Amino acid sequence: MQKKISKIPFKGTPEQEAELNKVIEANKHDKSRLMAVMQEAQEIYGYLPVEVQQMISEGMEVPLEKVFGVASFYAQFSLTPKGEYNISVCMGTACYVKGAQGVLDELSEELGIEVDECTEDGKFSLNACRCIGACGLGPVLTVNDEVFGKLTVKDVPEIVAKFK
Repeated sequence: MQKKISKIPFKGTPEQEAELNKVIEANKHDKSRLMAVMQEAQEIYGYLPVEVQQMISEGMEVPLEKVFGVASFYAQFSLTPKGEYNISVCMGTACYVKGAQGVLDELSEELGIEVDECTEDGKFSLNACRCIGACGLGPVLTVNDEVFGKLTVKDVPEIVAKFK
């Protein structure tokens, strides 16, 4: 599954850039630290937009293609920002057979975004995940750390409204 790249303009701050530059400076002489630098960059920015990947590439003297390759290969990295409310729909087998796809489709429609995207106002992001271990409550979604179970498509507007 190919990761999506954010359509939302990058909004990094000078403070974030200074923090990332410190991380790069401390690690730039050891190319094996690339992934660790990327992890710290994601902590700083919340995701790895191309602008941040470019800073890492230049600072670590690693080709941008390599940075992007690592960012797009490992599930721990996100190329899109996360919203204030990160909605994750479980697509594990139990949830899927109980209608998780319909819930996910309805959320996509309600929010006006696709999976792995963030609303333009930064309020909501939407993703699909594998089993979260609440199979008896399927279909299940989480909004940040709050779990919602035994869902139907009709529950979606009420859940979204709760966080607007």
